[in-house]
Amino acid sequence: MPAQPVLLAALPHQTGPLVSLVSRAMPLGVDAALENAALLAEVAVSPGRGATLDLWEALATVAAHDLSAARAIEPHLDALAILEQSASGAVADASPRAARSWGVFAAEGGSDPLVAHRDGDGWLLTGTKPWCSLAHRLTDALVSARTTDGERRLFAVSLTGPGIRTDTAAWRARGLTDIASGPVRFSSVAAAAVGDAGWYLSRPGFAWGGIGVAACWFGGAVGIARSVYAASLVDEPSPFLLMHLGAIDELVQSSRRALGEAAVLVDAGEATGAAGGLLAKRVRATVARSCEEIVVRAGHALGPAPLALDEAHAKRVADLQLYVRQHHAERDESSLGRALATAGDVPW
Repeated sequence: MPAQPVLLAALPHQTGPLVSLVSRAMPLGVDAALENAALLAEVAVSPGRGATLDLWEALATVAAHDLSAARAIEPHLDALAILEQSASGAVADASPRAARSWGVFAAEGGSDPLVAHRDGDGWLLTGTKPWCSLAHRLTDALVSARTTDGERRLFAVSLTGPGIRTDTAAWRARGLTDIASGPVRFSSVAAAAVGDAGWYLSRPGFAWGGIGVAACWFGGAVGIARSVYAASLVDEPSPFLLMHLGAIDELVQSSRRALGEAAVLVDAGEATGAAGGLLAKRVRATVARSCEEIVVRAGHALGPAPLALDEAHAKRVADLQLYVRQHHAERDESSLGRALATAGDVPW
């Protein structure tokens, strides 16, 4: 039976090819997601090329059924979009979509930061990269690192060659348990530069990729909202359940409008530079807040039973609670406020 798509546009519309594909053959679980990554990549179009709505609706559709699958697919498609946007055609050509599975490792921190050293015409990476999701399962990754000159650059690396040690034992999570995101130690690993110094953060696609992650959060929240809706389909539903269902609908619609509008702006060329960064901050804040409240309201509406007895629901809640913490709460809201205060125009 086809999966129900998660739509973002204000009006009913014909779903795009990627949504149609994931609806027909939902890649449930990490294994299926990675196995189908190449197939999805053949249909997916990078954001900003006229099919952003289809891309984000597909991510939300997968996430509504299995957040782990969406968490595996989203960085793969993001990596391919980054390679497409970069000037490093040789990197993209050397890594055909049909044969690779990609991650994007851009977190920084720790006592042993990843450093890139020149090695003839190429680069070598040495150090430890934190938060490397599925590094033990992927073939390749785009990895950010500081050069010996202190510049931040992006590099493409093979994860199957020598000099790489993954640490899955560090992953103690109770949500996204199958998306091990432990540190990876690089020891003189050959890498190819992708874009110029600073390009990774300054490119328009950085903001768009962040909104794609929010589409996954939104899909996870829709999955939880559907559980509340299903519980209301009885002869005499509790008025309190109905109250929470109404409030959840308001939250779902708020996030849906934010994502749908953002897709239109991205494809119209209105989400580049500072405008793109501000849009991403706004959309992610809206979706993150909605996700958090939907989790709370679903708990109040349904009580403890589905959290204790319904494996799919309990997993979805735990997965979303961890996944949405990629939004840094008050820190990201402060960043949004700073962007508004320094823009020089009245924002509303």
